[in-house]
Amino acid sequence: MLGFWISFFLIGFIVATAAYLLARKLGLMAIVDTIWTAGLGLSALAYHQVSGVDTARSWIVLLLIGAWSFRLSYHLFTDRVFKGHEDPRYQALGAHWGRHAGRNFYFLFLIQIPFIGLFLFPVSIAMQNTAGGWFWTDTLAVLIALVAMAGEGIADKQLADFRSNPENKGGVCREGLWRYSRHPNYFFEWLHWFCYVAFAWSTSGWWAALLGPLAMYGFLRFLTGVPHAERSSLKSRGDAYRRYQDSTNVFFPWIPRNKQVR
Repeated sequence: MLGFWISFFLIGFIVATAAYLLARKLGLMAIVDTIWTAGLGLSALAYHQVSGVDTARSWIVLLLIGAWSFRLSYHLFTDRVFKGHEDPRYQALGAHWGRHAGRNFYFLFLIQIPFIGLFLFPVSIAMQNTAGGWFWTDTLAVLIALVAMAGEGIADKQLADFRSNPENKGGVCREGLWRYSRHPNYFFEWLHWFCYVAFAWSTSGWWAALLGPLAMYGFLRFLTGVPHAERSSLKSRGDAYRRYQDSTNVFFPWIPRNKQVR
């Protein structure tokens, strides 16, 4: 499989560079968000073709990562790219980086390639499980994937519907899943990666698939997800969002707390 990984990084470098040049031309660095989601789905397809593993389990793993990739890529493209308006996060980054913005954004595009490789690893472990038969853990894996994708899709739609109502401008979405978590979409995104752990469960190296949920939690909770979203919401919604923080869990869904406004 060494040839696959060499090709993966070479093609990834070319694609990321082309996407960066397109983003510069359009003035939309938000294009970077679709690279790793679409790239992971396509990379999983390529891996499945060259790995030589042809089992029902491997095909179902490919179907699930493909469905995840398509749904999230479509959502990110229509929500952040198709509208033609730069994401406030990247506007802030550009202002912060100043004259180094061009170089730093290029690095941001390139770093998506090792990120794709990082999350392709647990998917590949799940695909390589050639144990005969269909186990209860495989059924559990499918259920986890379906619940996670449905939950993330519902959360995204609830937030989009809330924002589309002019009466809610400047307000905080507390409807549906957003009543129980400040970031239910991130929670379900994290949950999705446990399905590959369940698919790999009957192998001796199943524990390596834990890299998926562990890495995703680290990225979403502490690096790329929650911190940026919280800062943006505090800046745009102020005290209303602080009250939301007082009453609602940041990541894991739970019953809202009744607290006085600080």
